[in-house]
Amino acid sequence: MNLLLMGPPGAGKGTQGKRLAAKFSIPLVSTGDILRANVGEGTELGKKAKDFMEKGALVPDKLVLEMIESRLDEDDCADGFILDGFPRNTAQAEALEVTLYSLSKSVDLALGIEVPPDELVRRLCGRRVCTNKECGSGYHVDFDPPAVDGACDDCKSALYQRADDKEETIKSRLEVYEEQTKPLIEYYTERDLFKGINGLGTVDEINALVTAAIDDRCVKP
Repeated sequence: MNLLLMGPPGAGKGTQGKRLAAKFSIPLVSTGDILRANVGEGTELGKKAKDFMEKGALVPDKLVLEMIESRLDEDDCADGFILDGFPRNTAQAEALEVTLYSLSKSVDLALGIEVPPDELVRRLCGRRVCTNKECGSGYHVDFDPPAVDGACDDCKSALYQRADDKEETIKSRLEVYEEQTKPLIEYYTERDLFKGINGLGTVDEINALVTAAIDDRCVKP
């Protein structure tokens, strides 16, 4: 069972991905994690990626795909995988299709977690993080506020809002998603692989919808 998790920043892909990985005993494969692992382990691919990163440039798709191919060819992906963070546009989707074909694999289902833009802004803008790096506790002003406003429950240090969680930055990221990533819905719909999921509700409610979609498409009776 090979799944793609799609959706804008703040949709909850990471949370649902972890739950699905545990439920179906298949790995959650994040392109960010793959990149950090290759750089951290000093692999040949990681060294090449690091050169781009140190220059402040994007890691080329070809290099990312090589990392994905290497990761999906590992033994723990033999029964399936959940890919989060790739593809981000139709060109990447086409390249991924070729890469998977070389591994005798294909996408079984592309799940898109759908959340209105105003709710995404509220979710992301409300995040706060402890300034104490050794603590690093996270909060949300609406969903998980600290006991004392602006102070960490654990170490009492001040909380702050990350730069990429500020409203202007979030709106810019959502615009990029609309322009580049949203067309993937059409791409996978044309291939009868896309299933949209209502991303409003509790984590459990959304997980039930996601699991039902997978059971309907991928799980044999």
